[in-house]
Amino acid sequence: MTGIFTTRINQREQYVISLLLVLAVSGVCYGIAPFLGYRVVAFILLLTVSLIAISFDIFPVLLAAILSAFIWNYFFIPPRFTFHVSTTEDVILFIMYFVIALINAALTYKIRQVEKASRKKEEKANTLKLYDTLLHSLSHELRTPISTIIAATDNLQSKNDNLTKENKDQLVSEIAKASFRLNQQVENLLNMSRLESGVIKPKKDWCDINELVYSTVKKIEQNKIAQKITININPDIPLVKTDKMMLEQVIYNLLNNACLYTKDNSMINIAAIIHADILQLIIEDDGDGFPEDEIENVFDKFYRLNNSKAGGTGLGLSIVKGFTEVLKGNVSLKNVSTGGSKFTIEIPCEISHLKV
Repeated sequence: MTGIFTTRINQREQYVISLLLVLAVSGVCYGIAPFLGYRVVAFILLLTVSLIAISFDIFPVLLAAILSAFIWNYFFIPPRFTFHVSTTEDVILFIMYFVIALINAALTYKIRQVEKASRKKEEKANTLKLYDTLLHSLSHELRTPISTIIAATDNLQSKNDNLTKENKDQLVSEIAKASFRLNQQVENLLNMSRLESGVIKPKKDWCDINELVYSTVKKIEQNKIAQKITININPDIPLVKTDKMMLEQVIYNLLNNACLYTKDNSMINIAAIIHADILQLIIEDDGDGFPEDEIENVFDKFYRLNNSKAGGTGLGLSIVKGFTEVLKGNVSLKNVSTGGSKFTIEIPCEISHLKV
């Protein structure tokens, strides 16, 4: 259990707040004590100490426990306005209150310390797991294109008279593909690093959705994909004010993911619609869809579907979610009843019908 205030308030301020809270609750109880009775007041003060113990360090809590005990004795236990306790029963009640308040403060603080240590241990384990996953993915995703580039470059640089012009063109094509793949992985890592740092801010400007989608699709098609991409966008769709780079990366990652995990000759459709001040992007394919029990995890960092083919770092869809949320939007995924999957992006945008 994390303290409510401990990350924002230093210990000196905790002392002041603890004292003021006990005094304020005591003042309220003093006014209604004739209706409640001094024994009920003891429970209210114990509850106050318990709430302080949840949030503050041990010493301000102990101070609050001791102060509340003496306030209860002086102002509420008969005879009032004296530390003298007239009956044996009240003496026992006072001692029990004092002990319970101190034990409550100490145990609550101890529980918080144990939970804090447990949380740190869990966070460390998760961090190590993420690093292992990342290194495992990168060992394949970076090594493969680098090896391809080195091998093709060596062949081109060798004095091999058996290499025809077609052979050389093929080697150059392989270098281009491997370089593009390598650049894509580095780009994903840089984007994820920007998202994790929390410093990324959208740079909004007027954007033509038709132009953005067509240029992004052209980039995808340069990868010599085997799928057919169709675009279904009204030519008169208004301009939207958004971060063009982020939105382009969102669309690219979704299209690239569809191309990687659908069969050859599959159909991929991208549509864009404006609803009031909401830009809605829909990317749908006719592939096999996603396992229903894994849909809620696909946007997690480094997550890869069970039984998915080798390759991929599991960053593409997490970047989609991260950039969409930076733009104050949301992304959802569902399987289509006729087969395939459907990603829906909704981003609030300023709209303009003036074409420039």
